[in-house]
Amino acid sequence: MGETILPRRLFLWCMALIYMVAFVSLYVQIPGLYGNDGLLPARWQLRYTGKPLLEQLLTSPTLLWLGPRLGLDTQTAMELLCLTGAALSLAATLLEPLRDSLVFFCLWALYLSMYQVGQVFLYFQWDNLLLETGFLCILVAPLTLIRGSRAVREHDSVTFWLIRWLLFRLMFASGVVKLTSRCPTWWGLTALTYHYETQCIPTPLAWFAHQLPVWWQKLSVVATFVIEIPVPFLFFSPLRRLRLAAFYMQLLLQVLIILSGNYNFFNLLTVTLCLSLLDDRHVNFWLRKADKSGDESNDSKLLLWLSRLVELLVWTLMIFGTIICFDLQVDSDKNTVSSRTAFTYHQFNQFLKTVTIPCIWIGVLSLTWELVASMFRCACISSSLKRFWGMIQWTMFGAAAVSMFAVSLVPFSFIEYESHSRLWPGVRQAYGLVDRYQLVNSYGLFRRMTGVGGRPEVVIEGSIDGNTWTEIEFMYKPGNVSASPPVVTPHQPRLDWQMWFAALGPQTQSPWFTSLMYRLLQGKREVIELIQTDVSKYPFHEEPPTYLRAHRYRYWFTEPKADGSFPERWWRRVYDEEFYPRVHLGNTFLEGMLTQFGLKDKSASRQVSNTAVAQAVRWVRAQVRGVPALTLIWTLIACSSTFCLLQGLRGKTRHAEQTAVTNKVDDLHEGGDESLSDHSEEKQAEQDESEKNTEDEEEENEQKAVSEHEDEDDDEEVEER
Repeated sequence: MGETILPRRLFLWCMALIYMVAFVSLYVQIPGLYGNDGLLPARWQLRYTGKPLLEQLLTSPTLLWLGPRLGLDTQTAMELLCLTGAALSLAATLLEPLRDSLVFFCLWALYLSMYQVGQVFLYFQWDNLLLETGFLCILVAPLTLIRGSRAVREHDSVTFWLIRWLLFRLMFASGVVKLTSRCPTWWGLTALTYHYETQCIPTPLAWFAHQLPVWWQKLSVVATFVIEIPVPFLFFSPLRRLRLAAFYMQLLLQVLIILSGNYNFFNLLTVTLCLSLLDDRHVNFWLRKADKSGDESNDSKLLLWLSRLVELLVWTLMIFGTIICFDLQVDSDKNTVSSRTAFTYHQFNQFLKTVTIPCIWIGVLSLTWELVASMFRCACISSSLKRFWGMIQWTMFGAAAVSMFAVSLVPFSFIEYESHSRLWPGVRQAYGLVDRYQLVNSYGLFRRMTGVGGRPEVVIEGSIDGNTWTEIEFMYKPGNVSASPPVVTPHQPRLDWQMWFAALGPQTQSPWFTSLMYRLLQGKREVIELIQTDVSKYPFHEEPPTYLRAHRYRYWFTEPKADGSFPERWWRRVYDEEFYPRVHLGNTFLEGMLTQFGLKDKSASRQVSNTAVAQAVRWVRAQVRGVPALTLIWTLIACSSTFCLLQGLRGKTRHAEQTAVTNKVDDLHEGGDESLSDHSEEKQAEQDESEKNTEDEEEENEQKAVSEHEDEDDDEEVEER
């Protein structure tokens, strides 16, 4: 693989940006989710028993243990950590020297601190993925703040390889679990006929995608399986064009998901991982810069033809295998392509048993190649001292890469039980030691398709008198059938997401829902702002409701009218059943549920901190209160991206000016050389001319001498006569 300096720099910039989005998105929701009057107060997760600080950190690794030592309550400490993370990641986005290993360690520690007390609202796969990728950034990023240099290190390709391995685990597992779950919609290739309307928060484009014909939806499922199961093996291909093709196929899948669904920063993070498949040459192609590393013209024609032949063979096998496995047939009469799953669960399980261990060996061989190549580069350093220091760094980071790879095999092998049981016990023990730090995780997105019989949705209703009921509409999740689906990316409204999960089962499976009903009856503003940032749009903003209840409905996307025009409503719904009975403050059922789930706060209320830090945190909260999270996030993204773009253009202009000055100096030197040569030629001509004149004078003198001699001879003859 070629040099990866530019992809690595781009990867670190994207990670700083994603960290900023994650911290800001979480910050605006802290009071309602984890505040003292929130749904699940974070202080319940921190029991101060008088143990030493180090023991507390080992038990639950979170910096929130430092809150009391700073005179801060838990909510204020959480907001301070989020603000620190947002500011640090914003600075790293703007300034390249801050994309440093120490900075990424701080960002990882800050987000891990939030994760430890986040409970159900932070237990999403993308939170785990962010923590794992964030830890790898510590190994990938340079130690600029200590070394004072951003020079390329010989082991950089080894640590950057871990990003590619993480991408492989994510995509391969996401494809495999769809089939190992035995979900009939995935096996019947009909999953996408339900997905667009049943996903958590669809976008407006999801309505249009839902209207596509069934044969196209089934073909799209086939394409998803191909992109997620066989294509990831190309990540480790020694042929550059195969890796680039795999990159663009993954990019296509992620862009389509972004357009049709609101999955916060998850797809952006996956695209960032895909940057590990690129090299400097391709990034320079994007930037329209000349390639300085050489091109394929330098390769021998035989090697070039062999690589083309291998590429043709790979794509032929993949296309042929897809046709066979999914029985693809073209119906020319109907202009459609029919498809069906042509293999059984037992056959797929045998395939999985066959390839899981070889997958691990492919990773071993690929990592070994990177280690040997980087060691060779270290050995080629001319300076003895630098070579010795480079070998020390190679040993340290190589050992770290091997350790991370070995530990990651445990969650990766969860996809196949027999392969998991064959792992070395020492690896499983090491995984158990680091599991609490979320260094490696198992993944498997969209394992089963929900809402086959209609999208379940919980609708909360409130009343003042118990007779007239008003629906409480959320900002993002479906409720009002006439409201268009929103575009929320990259923000994640965590309450709306949990409302989607709550609708899939009884209310007893979602204890936090009882807390939501209780806080709404109390009229807590922090919780109301989770439902409507603009509190004036909340139907009970003037007076809390006396009664609350919740019903479950079934939602479906509407269909175009017979004449092809769009309907007036986006959704249609049918009443399903009661989800939560009518309750009021002091209600026996409500009090019983609060006691059963331990949602009653029996601890004494803490006094509000009045330290300078606490006052500064409250001032920042007052400035952003009422500002929609999406507006805040996109403003920061736009400003930071514009600043970086202007920096790049300025650097490009400065480089162009330096190049022009250099060319001008070269021209002056060339002009000076030409004038000097002309002057010397003139001197040479003058010298030649003077020499010629001298020769002429000598010839004249000789002729005169000869004539004089002849005259003397004549005189002598005359005298003799």
